[in-house]
Amino acid sequence: MTAVGDFIPLSRDIFTKKLNAVPLKNQFLGASVLPLKTLHGLEKPRVRALPVRSTMQVGLESVGRSAELVEEPLGVDLASEVELKKKRFMSLPKTKLVCTIGPACCSLEKLERLALGGMNVARLNMCHNTQEWHRDVIQSIKRLNEEKGFCISLMIDIEGLHMHMVDHGGNSSVKAEDGSIWLFTTEKFEGSRPLTVKANYEGFSEGITIGDEIVIDGGMASFEVIEKVGNDLRCRCMDPGLLLPRAKLSFWRDGKLVRRHYGLPILSPKDWADIEFGICEGVDFIALSFVRDPNDIKQLKRYLSTKSSDFPKVLAKIERLEALENLKSIIEASDGIMVARGDLGVDIPLEQIPTVQEEITRLCGQLNKPVIIASQLLESMVEYPIPTRAEVADVSEAVRQNADALMLSGESAIGLYGEKALSVLRVASGRMELSGHKENQQTLRLQSPLGLSLPDRIAEEICNSAVEMANKLGVDAIFVYTKHGYMASLLSRNRPNSPIFAFTNKSSTRKALNLHWGVIPFHVELSDNMEENITDTFEFMKTRQMVKEGDVVLIVSDVNPTCSTPTVFQSILEQSVSFGLEIQLLMNWLTLVYTTGVAQNLCNSTQ
Repeated sequence: MTAVGDFIPLSRDIFTKKLNAVPLKNQFLGASVLPLKTLHGLEKPRVRALPVRSTMQVGLESVGRSAELVEEPLGVDLASEVELKKKRFMSLPKTKLVCTIGPACCSLEKLERLALGGMNVARLNMCHNTQEWHRDVIQSIKRLNEEKGFCISLMIDIEGLHMHMVDHGGNSSVKAEDGSIWLFTTEKFEGSRPLTVKANYEGFSEGITIGDEIVIDGGMASFEVIEKVGNDLRCRCMDPGLLLPRAKLSFWRDGKLVRRHYGLPILSPKDWADIEFGICEGVDFIALSFVRDPNDIKQLKRYLSTKSSDFPKVLAKIERLEALENLKSIIEASDGIMVARGDLGVDIPLEQIPTVQEEITRLCGQLNKPVIIASQLLESMVEYPIPTRAEVADVSEAVRQNADALMLSGESAIGLYGEKALSVLRVASGRMELSGHKENQQTLRLQSPLGLSLPDRIAEEICNSAVEMANKLGVDAIFVYTKHGYMASLLSRNRPNSPIFAFTNKSSTRKALNLHWGVIPFHVELSDNMEENITDTFEFMKTRQMVKEGDVVLIVSDVNPTCSTPTVFQSILEQSVSFGLEIQLLMNWLTLVYTTGVAQNLCNSTQ
C-alpha cells in the first residue's frame, strides 16, 4: 500500500528513446511527422516514478489569469489549466465535485477559493434562503466564470413535496427526551407549543394505527403512537434525539415502512416559482426531489421545452422507495441521477444503502447517465477539521463504484471547514483513481451496448475502440470534438486512464459535461473542417503551454468532416497513408496525434 510521500509507478511514455526525425513533406505546427512504422516496433514502455503527496492540509494558491488569456478563443477552466501545467495529464482529477452553497461560503472570495479547490458544480438548495439570496450567489459565480476564467456549472435543487415537520418557531432544534409524550398535529397556529410537532399535510395520520412508529429523519428520534385524537397523534418518545426544522416523517409497522399515498403533487407552487427562477437565471441543472416515476421527469422536461430549446438538464434525486421500484425508467428519462442517501435512508433500512448505491451507480453507467453520490460524505467536517477514517473509506468506495461526482452538503454550506472538506474529497478520490487504472480496463469489457440506431451504435463502437486503444498505448490524453457532448459521455462511460478533453462550441454542452467523470470541457469555435479544428486547438494549447514535446493524444470527433462527395453512414472509409491510418464516418471520426516537437497529426489529410 502506498503512503504519503511514496512513489507510484505510472507507465506514461510510449517511446523509450527520442526517435530520429524523418524527412517528410507533411508537417504539423512546424514539426516533422513520424512514419507509422515506428509504432510497430515499440519497446516496453518506460516506467517513470511520480511522487504523490497529500494536499489535505495545503492551502490554496492565489492563482489568477490575465485578462487577455480569459478573452482568448480557447475557453478552459482556470483550475484545470493550473492543474495541467503543474501535474501534467495523468494526475488530473477525474471525479467531479459538487459543493452546496450556503451562508458559510457565499462570499465572492470564498466561492473563488472553492473554484480553485476543484469545485465543478455549485448547488443551490431552494429549501433554504430567498430567491434574492440565490440570485446574488448566481451572479457571483457568473462573475468568476467571466472575469477569472472558471467553468463552474449551476444547479438548483428543488424542494419538492413530502411529509415533514413544520418549522417550530425558528431555526433551532428541539430535544425530545426519552419517555416524553408529544402531540403530532396539523393544527395551524403561530409560534411553537411545548411537546408539539406540526405536520405539513392534513391527512398525515390516515391509515396509522396505535403501535406504529414515527421515525424522524431516518432515525434522529423515534416515537410510538399511543393514541389517535381526531387527525392528531399522541406519541411517546422511544429513541430520544433532536427534532430539526423541516425534518422528514416516516411511519413504520413491524419493522417495515408503511406504504402510503398522500395524493400530493410532486411540485408545489413554490417549486414552480423556483423553476421559473432557475430558467430566468440560466442555471445548467435542475435537481428534482422525491421523484416517484419517469412521468415526474417527463412532465418537467415538457414544461422546460416550452421555455427554451436549450433548457437545463434535469437530474432525478433517488430518495424514495417508489423511485427504486422504477429505477431504470427514471434513469432513462433523466439527464442524470443524484443518490440522496439521507432521505433514501428514511425509506429503506440503513444496511441496504451501500448495495442500493452500488446498483444505482452500475445502472447509470450502463445507461450512460452521470451519477452524483450525496449526503453525509464528510459529515464530521461540519465541525471538525479532519474527517473520520470511515468517511474517507466511504468516499473511496463511491469512486471505486464509478460514481461521476461527489457532493458536499452541510460540509460546505454551513460547515466550519468547507475548503478542507473539498480538499479531502479531491485527494481521496484522486488516490482511488490512480489505483483503479486496471479496473478501468475491466469496466470497458463489461459495458453493454447502448444504441439502437446504426449511427448511435457506430458512435458507441468508435468510443469503445478509442478507449481500448488509449489504454493499451498509454496515451496522455483523449481529445473529443463535439457539439452536443454525446461522444464525450461515451468516452467517459468507459473510464479511460487518460483524461478526456472535450472541445465544443456550445456553452450549454460545456457546462453539462462538468458532471461527467474524467471530462475537461473547453469552449472553442468549431468548423466542419476537422484539420482546421485540430490545428487551431493545438496552436492554442501550445500558447498556453498545455501540450509539449512527447505528448501522445488520441482524437475522436462527431463534428461533420469536410467531404467532397456524399458519404452514407453504412460505409466506413479506411485509408492507409504513408504516415498513419484514419477511420472516417459521416458523423464519427477517430485518429491519433503524437508529438516530437509540439504536436503532430497522423492523419493530416485523406486526399
